[in-house]
Amino acid sequence: QEIIGLTSFVIAYSVVVFRQSSIDPCLFVRKDLILVVYVDDCLIFARDDKTLDTFVASLRSDFNLTCEGDVGAFLGIQFTRTSTGKMQMTQPGLISKIIKECGLDSESKRHNTPAITKLLQKDSSGPQREHHWNYRTLIGMLTYLSMSSRPDIAFAVHQCARFSTCPMRIHEIAVRRICRYLQATTDKGYILHPNTTHRNLDCYVDADFAGLWTVGDAQDPISVMSRTGFVICYAGCPIFWLSKLQSEVALSTTEAEYIALSQSLRDVIPLLNIIAELQQVFLFPTHQALLSCSLFEDNAGALALALDHKTRPRTNHIGLKYHHFRSHVTSGLIKIFSISTFDQVADTFTNPLPAVTFIYLRQKLMGW
Repeated sequence: QEIIGLTSFVIAYSVVVFRQSSIDPCLFVRKDLILVVYVDDCLIFARDDKTLDTFVASLRSDFNLTCEGDVGAFLGIQFTRTSTGKMQMTQPGLISKIIKECGLDSESKRHNTPAITKLLQKDSSGPQREHHWNYRTLIGMLTYLSMSSRPDIAFAVHQCARFSTCPMRIHEIAVRRICRYLQATTDKGYILHPNTTHRNLDCYVDADFAGLWTVGDAQDPISVMSRTGFVICYAGCPIFWLSKLQSEVALSTTEAEYIALSQSLRDVIPLLNIIAELQQVFLFPTHQALLSCSLFEDNAGALALALDHKTRPRTNHIGLKYHHFRSHVTSGLIKIFSISTFDQVADTFTNPLPAVTFIYLRQKLMGW
């Protein structure tokens, strides 16, 4: 992988050589190269160094550019290969910066989970903050960390981020708990161990129905919102995950789960198309050319709605935007399966879990 800082003219140059993705306008594909453009920076991927060197040399003849080397320099992530051949993605530098920003030292107490087993609430009449570190700055760093290499803190970070406008003492304590958890796992990230016999997408999706209703202000519209959580894996490796409140009020657990399922497939379907575009570079075997996605859901009602396309009295109010994926289910492009709640990895993104459950699901998600 190479990183290159270029002027915007490189895009016009690359169009001649590459084919622009029909899904992502910043992705360009050639039979032996992949080019990703972000403003005036480019990421280049190829199967061998010779192809990369030849392409970079051709660009140097036309443009003034800076070659930053490995992709880790672009993302701030360390890529290390373990003795067993697995690839680990870590960000110890960013974690150390977060811990320092929070004011923790080497003698600070550590935690084995990033959140207590209770949802965070507004607490506008509670005690004020005791420390003076910048709450929003720390949330920004934690959010980037959770999106890049630490999905295990995604839920805890998002629930703290909701109170960035007016954080109170309980929110400060919650953020410090995340930092104490990171302090105990500074050298950890997530481990990539691709399954070479399963080059398809897997999606684990879950929802927490109106979880804030019992802990929040009943007059606050947010208290009735459910939470969506999902993780999309390719060849057994997590590539995209999300933890967020739903934007509409669900009237039942089934509806909340079905909305989460539909939302996850809005990201799955474009990913399927992008992977299909990249097949010529990755040289997938012919028998694996037909991609599909296996989605795992633990709610029987949501499963019935997704698999049996009938109108029911209790769910006929659900808008068409949540049924958008049904043709892909009928065609077999998306396969939906039941999974036990005990093995539902997406539960990590919807609830603050007890230590035993959290560590078990983290092992399935992160590999440690």
